[in-house]
Amino acid sequence: MPAPSAKTSPSKSAQSQTTSRARGAPKTTRPPTRRATPHGPTSVTPASPAKMEPPAPPEAASAPPLTSFTDHLDRAAMAATARFTGNVSPAAVALAWADWAMHAATAPGHRLNVFKAFAAIDKPAAGQAAKASGPPHTDRRFRDPLWDNLPFSWWRERFLRTQHFVDEMTGEIPGVDPHHRDVVRFMARQWLDVFSPSNLWYLNPEVLSAVRETHGQNLVKGAQRWWSDLRDIAAGDAPGAGPQACQAFRVGHEIAATPGKVVYRNEYFELLQYAPAQPQTSREPVLIVPSWLLKYYILDLQAQHSLVRYLVAQGHSVFMVSWHNPGPEARNRGLEDYLDDGLLTALHEVRRVTDNAPVHACGYCLGGTLLAIAAATLARDKGKGEGHNPLASITLLAAQTDFSEPGELGLFIDASQVAYLEAMMWRQGYIGGEQLAGTFQLLNSRDLIWSRLMSDYLLGKPAQTTDFTVWNADTTRIPARLHSQCLRELYLNNALATGTLKVGGQPVALSDIRAPMFVVATERDHISPWRSVYKMHLLNHGDLTFALVSGGHNVGVVCEPGHPHSHHRVATRAAGTAYRAPEDWFAATPAMQSSWWPVWHAWLLAQGSGKSVAAPWPPAQALGDAPGTYVLER
Repeated sequence: MPAPSAKTSPSKSAQSQTTSRARGAPKTTRPPTRRATPHGPTSVTPASPAKMEPPAPPEAASAPPLTSFTDHLDRAAMAATARFTGNVSPAAVALAWADWAMHAATAPGHRLNVFKAFAAIDKPAAGQAAKASGPPHTDRRFRDPLWDNLPFSWWRERFLRTQHFVDEMTGEIPGVDPHHRDVVRFMARQWLDVFSPSNLWYLNPEVLSAVRETHGQNLVKGAQRWWSDLRDIAAGDAPGAGPQACQAFRVGHEIAATPGKVVYRNEYFELLQYAPAQPQTSREPVLIVPSWLLKYYILDLQAQHSLVRYLVAQGHSVFMVSWHNPGPEARNRGLEDYLDDGLLTALHEVRRVTDNAPVHACGYCLGGTLLAIAAATLARDKGKGEGHNPLASITLLAAQTDFSEPGELGLFIDASQVAYLEAMMWRQGYIGGEQLAGTFQLLNSRDLIWSRLMSDYLLGKPAQTTDFTVWNADTTRIPARLHSQCLRELYLNNALATGTLKVGGQPVALSDIRAPMFVVATERDHISPWRSVYKMHLLNHGDLTFALVSGGHNVGVVCEPGHPHSHHRVATRAAGTAYRAPEDWFAATPAMQSSWWPVWHAWLLAQGSGKSVAAPWPPAQALGDAPGTYVLER
């Protein structure tokens, strides 16, 4: 059983504490912070009187403060509405459709194109017939050769022509806000996908073939799977990830099992140090910062899928941040709290353990965004003569820093939608992982929803619980203030890219970063689209190595050597080199058929000093064994 979490102290205000202390140093006034104490006598130095400083000006809150009874009444009403709409703002949806409909009504040229596409559903023109003959290569629903036989090919092509009609109907119309256009197109495609012939057993040749071969047993097994999933949902578990299904992948045993120790703990995170695999390790340690949206062990799954184990085997000294899974008591923890008491404190502790060695810092998803903010803050403070930069290099894995084009995730983010989410979080103090999971499934519904319908319920294939399945079901919670700040500052205001995000009351700029960077994006990422990640070329002017890898947001990153069908593209932009558009970069960079991990390992060695140090184990100051207690909290 996980250890009970310590009571948290009241969160500090949005204005960060002044720089009278070294940024990243642990706060001695926070009792939950724990570090093992070395044996031997200790001395106590009397504290000097606190120096009076003028109060800092208040910073704009992430959401409008509730100052009156009417404010509370409005927020409560909005929260009640959100419960019945699945946390979707009906105003945002209505505005999108109204914008589209009113402009479509005054665009006769657009209506003419829509009419032509509608007429082509039953009687396609020659060019459109050629376009509809055969599914797009990215559409996995019609890959089976049986779809080429009549009458299934007729149903498939009719559906694809209908899809073309919907795309034409919800396409470009002069005057329509691009966000509203994308919302309308997304919703229309979601409804259309419900009626895809691949989802109807009597129109799907794969299902009919399975019915003949199994005498209908595939549908019986599919019904059993459906009933089992309903029981999992009723018990509060993800479908197919109940306690029995997850027995084969236990945290700390089969997954998250790389040997290590907990060397630091506070109310925000535990810091894990992994046991070295060789007597000597590279002098520069690797610190990995995952996103608070997920449990850290996506990077430490089974041994063959573990990035942590791979790095340790290559002779690196590896540290990992394991975020605490917060509850309602943490509602006021914000982005700057996670920066100061989280990442920068972890960096301080890693340097303490490794005798102040420069650190190879690596951030995944929003952990990478937080790392970019931290690196810009450290570079800014160094420019003011406030210490030196402790970073040897920076690696960002599927992490956005410019949120002007966040892909389909941006469909769920506008002023109205954020207000509804804030009202929901105001009621419960956090946003739960299961609430976010539904959004991410909709973004990739063909692979995450409809493919499951086909595989599990129509074809009746046996359940295959994997380490990815167990990790994906192990959701986390996010404090209300942190989530609100990320939505408003990063997504709505794009404050990090525009230099208006403030840390410690002063703006931070990614252009200040001088440490070499390795940026990884994935080709089929629905959360951090690769062209959005590529914009780091515009924000940072130093040495930057960009890698575009096969796969999606998770599978693309967790791509061990020997992974079948994996490939990557890597190119380095030297400081001072002219910018290249992403399409030009893609065309000029050949694909290599292998995992990107060895390329990154070689890059880390090139950025280091080339020195090795002894790797004593276990550490003198340890609080327990990895994976620690925070990762076990549900």
